[in-house]
Amino acid sequence: ALLLDFADQIFGLSDGLFDITSGILRKVWTFDGSSKIPDQHQIDAVRSLVGWQKVAWNKPLIRMLPGMEIDLGGIAKEYAVDRALALATALTASPVLINFGGDLAVSGPRATGAPWQIAIESVQGAGMAAMLELREGAIATSGDARRFLLKDGVRYGHILNPQTGWPVRDPLRSVTVAARTCLEAGMAATLAILKGPDAKAFLAQEGLK
Repeated sequence: ALLLDFADQIFGLSDGLFDITSGILRKVWTFDGSSKIPDQHQIDAVRSLVGWQKVAWNKPLIRMLPGMEIDLGGIAKEYAVDRALALATALTASPVLINFGGDLAVSGPRATGAPWQIAIESVQGAGMAAMLELREGAIATSGDARRFLLKDGVRYGHILNPQTGWPVRDPLRSVTVAARTCLEAGMAATLAILKGPDAKAFLAQEGLK
């Protein structure tokens, strides 16, 4: 219920770009590195089932149109990182780092007082793009390094614009954000990708690291 409340809030703040009903678009998009692009008719047929504004959410009851789906993929893993960190720090005073596939949070610096060393993978698929030092909080990364389509020299990333049903145009290849919690970092990184060419301006305007 708290995640649905959070998704509802972000839907409004993002002017509908962050929409947890848009996961159903995966029925026509398969980001396997191939050149299989769906046609507009296929996309439009599924888009009729997209739109958080069509959902009636009155805690604890939720009502949706037949065929609609909820996909918490944009926030569930990051929420799980935060919860796992809370559980771990309740059990031990030792320094803790929780890492779920690159989205991570720490309880504080390492036992020596040194920061954790966090490598950011290159979008080229090999090697390291950067090394970050993390003493507190969390970081999350969003990008298209592994999930994309490629046709006629055009790369289509896996993050879809729920208002068009198509991949975001001219997105940054990868965005890593630092924040107080992994949930906040993940949401901001995904929103930055959804902003397309306006991503850098969005990050600067919000004062995000």
